[in-house]
Amino acid sequence: MSILFVVGALVWTYSLFPEMVAVDFANTGLAERYVSKEHIFYIIMGLFLLNNVVIAAFARHISNVDPMHLPIPNRKAWAQNRPELNEHLINWIYFLVAVINTIMGFSLFALATINSTQYKLDVFDFSWVYYAGIVLIVAVFLLPLRLLRPPVPEDKL
Repeated sequence: MSILFVVGALVWTYSLFPEMVAVDFANTGLAERYVSKEHIFYIIMGLFLLNNVVIAAFARHISNVDPMHLPIPNRKAWAQNRPELNEHLINWIYFLVAVINTIMGFSLFALATINSTQYKLDVFDFSWVYYAGIVLIVAVFLLPLRLLRPPVPEDKL
């Protein structure tokens, strides 16, 4: 879903962007720096490929890494429950990828709306994107807290 969201946001915003897009704003809300819409497209596509190809590739290789080399507590206990450890780590990496995609999509929509002549919103109306991004990033780093507790053996479930 996050991949479709960021691709949809990129296509939609690219069609709405003026040739020069305001990307940096003063404290008064007036634009200070502009970037061409082609540069924004290439930057977002580069981040998208880095995120969805390189970071997601780590998820496919988690099962090949020796658990004793992973930076997790209770390594010996988790090494004995490798399928559960793999599931936790793979889900964490995919959640990280989804969060990055979501932040990029929201940022593109905000940037397109700010630069649009149809809407009368300014940069301060989109401060929620910053706070939503912070909440999502904190959630990403809270997810591995489950690894602090040792795994529960299947016979005790």
